[in-house]
Amino acid sequence: MRRIGAERLRNGRFGRSAEGFPIAPEPAPPPGRPRVVGGSRAQYVPRPVTEKSQRFTAPSLDGVSLRAIHWGDPGRAPLVLLHGGGANAHWWDHLAPDLARHFRVVALEFRGHGASDHPESLKVGAFSDDLDALLEHIGVPDAILVGHSMGGHIALERAARARSCRGLVLIDVAWGTPPRARRVMRRVLARRPRTYATRAEAVRRFAFVPPLLRASDALRDAIAQHSVCESPEGRFGYRFDPRWFGLPSRPAPPLSDVRCPTLIVRGTESPVLMPDSARALAAGLPNARLVEIEGAGHHVHLDRPEAVLAALREFLVPLR
Repeated sequence: MRRIGAERLRNGRFGRSAEGFPIAPEPAPPPGRPRVVGGSRAQYVPRPVTEKSQRFTAPSLDGVSLRAIHWGDPGRAPLVLLHGGGANAHWWDHLAPDLARHFRVVALEFRGHGASDHPESLKVGAFSDDLDALLEHIGVPDAILVGHSMGGHIALERAARARSCRGLVLIDVAWGTPPRARRVMRRVLARRPRTYATRAEAVRRFAFVPPLLRASDALRDAIAQHSVCESPEGRFGYRFDPRWFGLPSRPAPPLSDVRCPTLIVRGTESPVLMPDSARALAAGLPNARLVEIEGAGHHVHLDRPEAVLAALREFLVPLR
């Protein structure tokens, strides 16, 4: 296991991305010592980004249309970002512009989430179908896959099934999660969400499950703004269908089938991916390493975006 050494945000101690976002330094650990990502609360400032939103479908989707957001030069190595349950592609907005300096970045919205279709019929394995359709649509079956939580499980299943996968990043996936924690999360996510009379109230009431620990108020608000939609009745709710959380999950694939380089990212305060479970997951994968982000919860890339960017760049750039 690797941890990234604790640092604090000080003038001159952090570099900055092309978009002005702070990037943590990457000191090497002493032999036999893990690396820890430390640091103070990241300050996210919304800013213009170069992106393209696109809807697409495929025969395998049986009429369902999906939305994807694209950043960067289409001629670069492809990197696909997969959000967690109840989220949407905009959960990557603060990271994608920096990653697009090196990659063709595509963030998918699974059906029942965001601006993708919300079909009436539900099917076990539909999110895997969505990822397969995206990779076929953009013509890159060997794309590097980065998935948070549920999106990590979809990426893991694809990497085990398709040996062409160039690389895999699993951000705080539920692995060996205590049964009580799993039940609580699924019960909360499957609850029929309330609607509100105004958009402002819906934004104010938007809640992260589990709660964020360190994310800036600006980042919270930006995600909430992108997560609210207006119903035909003129009330305001959220852009996901909670019925999907009532479906059983597919069995996890054999870890030995995942042959590509893999990075596992865990928040040290996560209630979802416990330390022993993270180490067991890393040990079961043929070519994996583990990084723990100090002070982050389950939503690691929101709590500590600068540290996650540093870990991603160190792992991903050599895979181009």
